[in-house]
Amino acid sequence: MNSTRSRTIWFVLALLLMAFSARLRAQEAPKAPEAKPAEPAEKKEPPKEETSATEHSVKVGGQVINYTATFGSILIRDDKDEPTALVFYTAYTRSDTKDLSQRPLTFAYNGGPGSASAWLHMGAFGPRRVVTEDAKFTPPGPYRLTDNAYSLIDKTDVVFLDPVGTGFSHAVGKAANKDFWGIDQDVRSLAQVIRLYVTRNGRWDSPKYLLGESYGTFRSAALGNYLQQQEGMGLNGIVLISNVLDLSQLRFGIGDDRCYILYLPSYAATAWYHKMLKDPPSDVHALIADARKFAAGEYASALMKGSQLTDAEKADMAKKLTAYTGLSEDYLIKANLRVTLGQFREELKRATGETTGRLDARFTGFTYDLLAENAESDPQSNAITAAYTAAINNYIHEELKYKTDRNYNLLGGEPGRNWDWRRMQGPGQFFPGAPNVMGDLANALLTNPHLRVEVENGIYDMATPFYATEYTMEHLGLPAKLQSHIVEKYYDAGHMMYVNEAELAKLKENIGKFIDETSHH
Repeated sequence: MNSTRSRTIWFVLALLLMAFSARLRAQEAPKAPEAKPAEPAEKKEPPKEETSATEHSVKVGGQVINYTATFGSILIRDDKDEPTALVFYTAYTRSDTKDLSQRPLTFAYNGGPGSASAWLHMGAFGPRRVVTEDAKFTPPGPYRLTDNAYSLIDKTDVVFLDPVGTGFSHAVGKAANKDFWGIDQDVRSLAQVIRLYVTRNGRWDSPKYLLGESYGTFRSAALGNYLQQQEGMGLNGIVLISNVLDLSQLRFGIGDDRCYILYLPSYAATAWYHKMLKDPPSDVHALIADARKFAAGEYASALMKGSQLTDAEKADMAKKLTAYTGLSEDYLIKANLRVTLGQFREELKRATGETTGRLDARFTGFTYDLLAENAESDPQSNAITAAYTAAINNYIHEELKYKTDRNYNLLGGEPGRNWDWRRMQGPGQFFPGAPNVMGDLANALLTNPHLRVEVENGIYDMATPFYATEYTMEHLGLPAKLQSHIVEKYYDAGHMMYVNEAELAKLKENIGKFIDETSHH
């Protein structure tokens, strides 16, 4: 009994001791830190627009013109008001303008797609111009910038635009550059930039123009129609430099003989320039006129026969073609009378180991593979790209006073390789086709009967051949009165006719007169 009671007492004491020890350890253990309330996520500042304005003067047309150069960016947004891109521009505005409603305003850009505006900016219409060699390779630096006596600043304020992915322009926020790489995406983004610039600078009453080169002409047709239909912005004029509105005309697609017909006058002009023709006429323009008739007549009829063309007919046609192209009859017969652009550029001067230029056929370069079927590069592009790259970078940093480590993307291949060529199709159109904005230009003219269009063609341009442009403009289906609102001009140079200073002077004169005639009514 006593033994049992003793064990019970000791058991209770052990439990009390264990409880006391546990409490003591709990008091000695470090306390866990109290949980702090969660801090709100750091709110990112929205991308900021930048501006650098400087004052300058230049002598154009015998008068000294004071102007403000503004290098900056415009932030564009999506339908949810979220920022999507910073689009950079360079604006030149005359300083002594008293009435902005009387002062024309021109938006200019290049093409690619994926090309910055530096070509037109530094080569043609900005107040400063980079000097390059004509029809031959420009040596490495130092390069020379000079005051541009052919600038458009005496006729119009000019805003050079760099679309997203070119120059310094880039996507921001949740957007990516590729979101802007497409026909319609590109149009919508630039339309927003133009609307914002016009609104912020009080230019809604100003006579307004679009000026684009190469794909920039394709852009202008769609953008001009969009600005008028969606933004209510009436345009006075559109200037198309080295035009293409229907890309099927450049494809040399199987079964489509139009390309061979439309390129023939350009082949003839090129062969004439390089003295590859037997018994050539003294005047290249006389040759071109004859080549047009031959291409649309005998040559087109022969190609239309397809496989039904006899060997005798083919031999006769090859003999006639060699008089226009400078290519041998044997080569033409082996080509089935159909020589693509790449083949022509490689074959024309193969005997001398030279490749002929695409953007400007007056330029030639060394051929590496003398057995190659197609041209491997474009000599004109190789000849001047370094000069333009140096010029725009130095000019922005040193003269426009905008400092940045960001790379100025002059001509990136990425946008072009990833471009979205699809468009919303019209009623009854179910099948995809080659990108075409002829309907956009036609609609822009139909809905604005005061709109005028001027087309600038280089006769040695084989990137966008002049005869194809003539075909395009004559097949818009316009009433005769509106058809007369389109005029075409010609230059003895290539795609970038302004690399030839004499032709740049003509280009400035023609566009200046066009603006004078269309900015007042």
